[in-house]
Amino acid sequence: MTRRSTVPLLVAGAAVFLATPLWAAAGAEATHNISSFLLTLAGILLAAKLCGEIAERVGQPAVLGELLAGVLLGSSALGVIPATGATAEIITILAELGVLVLLFEIGLETDLREMRKVGGSAIAVALVGVVLPFLAGYLYWINVPHGMGEGSTLGTAAVFIGAALTATSVGITARVLSDLGNLSSMEGRIIIGAAVLDDVLGLVILTVVSGIAAGGTMSPYSVARILAVAIGFLAVAIAVGGWAAPRVFRSIANMKVSFAVPIIALALAFALAAVADMAGSALIMGAFAAGVILARTEQFHAIEERVRPVGALLTPIFFVSVGSSLDINLLNPMRPGGGTLLLIALGLTLLAIFTKIAAGYAAPWKKFRRLAVGVGMVPRGEVGLIFADVGRRSGLLTDDVFSVVLLMVMGTTFVAPPLLKLLFRGATVDGNPEHLL
Repeated sequence: MTRRSTVPLLVAGAAVFLATPLWAAAGAEATHNISSFLLTLAGILLAAKLCGEIAERVGQPAVLGELLAGVLLGSSALGVIPATGATAEIITILAELGVLVLLFEIGLETDLREMRKVGGSAIAVALVGVVLPFLAGYLYWINVPHGMGEGSTLGTAAVFIGAALTATSVGITARVLSDLGNLSSMEGRIIIGAAVLDDVLGLVILTVVSGIAAGGTMSPYSVARILAVAIGFLAVAIAVGGWAAPRVFRSIANMKVSFAVPIIALALAFALAAVADMAGSALIMGAFAAGVILARTEQFHAIEERVRPVGALLTPIFFVSVGSSLDINLLNPMRPGGGTLLLIALGLTLLAIFTKIAAGYAAPWKKFRRLAVGVGMVPRGEVGLIFADVGRRSGLLTDDVFSVVLLMVMGTTFVAPPLLKLLFRGATVDGNPEHLL
């Protein structure tokens, strides 16, 4: 990034951050709430894109920039995004829609037939990459004296901590591997296959912990029932939808009305999300199932291409909203307990990194190939944020605990891209191990 190209960008970003508090204040004093909402939304979208651009220019995923934009715009910093009120409620709804579209897009990218080609290696990495981080996170939170989430919620908070560590960001890893030209290498295919399986298993775990958050108990029977509902819903939806969707969407493609295919595809995602919720599963499980179903249709490319702009609008709102929930005052090492929080976050981040790297060694290959697979599984990204957000909204994660999880997600997302670039430097498309570090 040259100095000439950087200065205008930074100047524009500074102008936005200086102006948005004034916009929000003006909107708050307006007669109609719509003014406050529109000004806040404008600030969110501008800040998300500017910070995302800066992040990508320094070699980091845009999601990190969007998270930082949320931290800066949150009520503990510039105060652009309100913590309560009508505007806050609308932003929350848009953020939830962004999550559904995001999981729908991940489902569209999930090709079950391609996953079979990487076979047992991806399954082994995925299973170890879920079980090991979950157990490590749970035991860490239960046994390390930290003074957060104590009392009746300690065990449930530990479950959320463990669940958040199971996630793997398919999008971030795939983007880095694609930029390096190694997406089709053996390591790349194993990483993507295992990451997708991680997400599926993670969604099931999230459904279980969401049921617990909704008032369920942690008895073996209740957990088994929630797990059965989650897996059963996913299996039935994919089986029935996989048979019906190609036939139905073949007819929809012949409709004369504009954009019928992508609009009805999104309607299916939202409807399945509602059905999943009514069935006792998670909303995002339904959106994910809709994406997997439509990935098998002839209209897949049209759906993916035309839904992407919707995701580009709504998904950053989710990331910014999550970032805005971080109280930066909690990160002050000088405040009582501030230093402890940062140390706990550092310990959790290191645990999150090393457990995923260890999962890479479940692949039956030589040392450096295993290391590359493990590093590719490290970033938690958007999926980890979904876990943390569910815990925060349910009230089972305190502000301190949520801040620790958010720092872990940001830390793992930050370290993975440069490590992947280092490991794959000079590697050929077929992933020849002699070309790896």
